[in-house]
Amino acid sequence: MTKVSLDLIQKLRNMTGLGMLDCKKALEEAGGDLDKAIDHLRKRGAALADKRADRETSQGIIVSYIHPGDQTGVLIELNCETDFVARTQDIKNIAKDIAMHIAACKPIYVSPEQVDQAYLEKEKEIAIEQLKSQGKPAQMIEKIIEGKMSKLASEVSLLKQAFVKDEQKTVEELLKELSAKTGENIRVKRFARFEIGN
Repeated sequence: MTKVSLDLIQKLRNMTGLGMLDCKKALEEAGGDLDKAIDHLRKRGAALADKRADRETSQGIIVSYIHPGDQTGVLIELNCETDFVARTQDIKNIAKDIAMHIAACKPIYVSPEQVDQAYLEKEKEIAIEQLKSQGKPAQMIEKIIEGKMSKLASEVSLLKQAFVKDEQKTVEELLKELSAKTGENIRVKRFARFEIGN
């Protein structure tokens, strides 16, 4: 294994907020390459977050966000496992960021599994008619519709949207990173978006 400097370990720690030992191990495994170490930590964090996904989240916070101009507002409930983590600045910051994302990107549901089937059926009918009017053959329409409906379910789902402040990751990946950092299952339970005139 590569020997890494304390300065490099501290730099990675400042970037990720993880413990010195975790940062040292990741840097050693990445041969001292900071970018590879970050990727390694993200992958490991996502795997750990997946393992925690079925743990109960009975604590959390409710955060409000009012967009400048006072025309759009969001309430969000973010859950975690303990009240200790619920009171941390990391949780408050991510809840505020996700609320701001909701104001900007207008998701309708938390996850694709929650998308209303009646909504999908209506959108499916419209898409089929559009494809028929374009003269697409029936077997092709079926394949196109399957892909369109899957994409639509992701587009209207908060967790699958590209995060407004960093489009390289989804909101779901953002939560998994925080879950890896805190060691707890963290999830968006629900949200409400209000907009004047809608």
